[in-house]
Amino acid sequence: MDWLHTIFQKSPESALFLSLAVGYAIGKITFGKFQLGGVAGSLLAAVVISQVGVEIDNGVKAVMFAVFIYAVGYESGPQFFNSLNRNSLREIAMAVFMAVAGLITIVVLAKLFHLDKGLAAGLAAGGMTQSAIIGTAGDAITKLGLPPDQVKTLQANVAIGYAVTYVFGSLGAIIVCVNILPRFMGADLKADAKKVEAEMQGGLPQFGPGQVGALPRLVGRLFRVTGAAGKTVSQVEIGGEDLVTVEKIQRAGKALEVTQDTVLQADDLVLLVGRRDAMVPTALVIGNEVADAEGMGMVMQTRRAVFTRKGLNNKPLGEIVSNISREMRHGVYLERIERFNNALPILPDLKLQHGDIVTFYGTPADTKRAVERAGYELVPSEKTDFVYFGAGVLVGLLIGLLVVRIGSIPLTLGSGGGALLSGLVFGWARSKHQMYGAMPTAACQLLKDFGLAAFVAIVGINSGLQAVSTLRESGVTIFLLGAVVTLLPLFLTMLFGRYVLKYNNAALLAGALAGSRSANPAFGGILDKAESPVPTVPFAITYALANVLLTLLGPLVVGLV
Repeated sequence: MDWLHTIFQKSPESALFLSLAVGYAIGKITFGKFQLGGVAGSLLAAVVISQVGVEIDNGVKAVMFAVFIYAVGYESGPQFFNSLNRNSLREIAMAVFMAVAGLITIVVLAKLFHLDKGLAAGLAAGGMTQSAIIGTAGDAITKLGLPPDQVKTLQANVAIGYAVTYVFGSLGAIIVCVNILPRFMGADLKADAKKVEAEMQGGLPQFGPGQVGALPRLVGRLFRVTGAAGKTVSQVEIGGEDLVTVEKIQRAGKALEVTQDTVLQADDLVLLVGRRDAMVPTALVIGNEVADAEGMGMVMQTRRAVFTRKGLNNKPLGEIVSNISREMRHGVYLERIERFNNALPILPDLKLQHGDIVTFYGTPADTKRAVERAGYELVPSEKTDFVYFGAGVLVGLLIGLLVVRIGSIPLTLGSGGGALLSGLVFGWARSKHQMYGAMPTAACQLLKDFGLAAFVAIVGINSGLQAVSTLRESGVTIFLLGAVVTLLPLFLTMLFGRYVLKYNNAALLAGALAGSRSANPAFGGILDKAESPVPTVPFAITYALANVLLTLLGPLVVGLV
């Protein structure tokens, strides 16, 4: 292996990219429904590669983690601050309880089994599958004023604890949320999700990439008037519960100006646009459907708006719509509502939050009016505002330099915690003012994926030799302790949600529980079982909070153990 050692000495960065390539290949391997994932795979690959003898500058590691954690905060900022209100008290309580239960569990186990600060933080990172803890704990360790060799050993132990406990950390969350929770409540996730949809009077089907519904929700149809002769446009639309709109009328080959008082006559051609469920009964009233007619085509469009309307944050959708005049909402249809790229069910009880993306369907004039009423139009852009991005990361790094001592315990957010806090504020500010600070979703995702994977790989490369030695000595013990860290906070939070917070619906509780652990694999399993987007709403709130609260466990564990 001397030739490989020589290559890595000349080009240490090649070891990093080899770790990423091999790690993500390993991460794609499936074991039933479980995948290790690219991050954990990269760590394992890096530990193996490190045995050849290679080290990467810690400055690269710091940069990678800073951009990753800032991107996490930037993406979660709007949801995080919007969640801090009375309407989301249950979800806030779930996320806080999970973080506190996890912290107490880790600290108690560390005291009982005499774990050092590094292993305890590794248990937190892997057992609760919050990879960002590796960085925040590592930052806190460097602020302890310890000799360099001891700092390196503790940081290596963080990686060890993470690597040994991460797999069961992911698997355990899936088992509890998808399998144990429904049995504990004597319920079925799919059935309970359908109950919520029924209570809210229907939901919006969700489709994967490249999929469309065979029966689209919004349709346009052309009719020749027979039964509706003598009725006004207003009467036809109100008869369709204002869920259909008369967009065009042609009489004797000539287009008419459409007003609410226009009276339909026999043989008129009428173009109706609206919701399918209202179109079908309205069609029976108007007359015979026509396949096509010259001059009756029409351009419709969609516009995406960032919801920022003052006074309406966290108001139910049904309440918002009911307070809008008929003239204002005429011809406008809600096609989609998104929150952090997750489509939400278009239901009356759905609470719209500032920063949500609302897609309107209608004529160009109608959709323009709707966008102006909702907030700002979202103009797609593929360019990142690097002025905003650079300033945000810089502010975070400066915050991370602050250290507060409580007695002899140094508490600091570190560069990771500071960048996270800065990302939250800058992301929230961006959601309020879309004119600046653009970071396309794909760019944000790249920063998160590459930043975290590269950071974890560098940790593995720099600490791999020490990791193998420690793993041989106490690997089984660390694994078992990690299982306790995974399961105990989940069970306690599940009981807290069921009996204290009074969650009576398994689909909602499962979504909130997975979010409070920021357990994406478990949430994927919940959606698969529920076959409904209903769990997305509580998950979105608890997930945003958990990304912050669990990440901050790193310096807390280092300070308290």
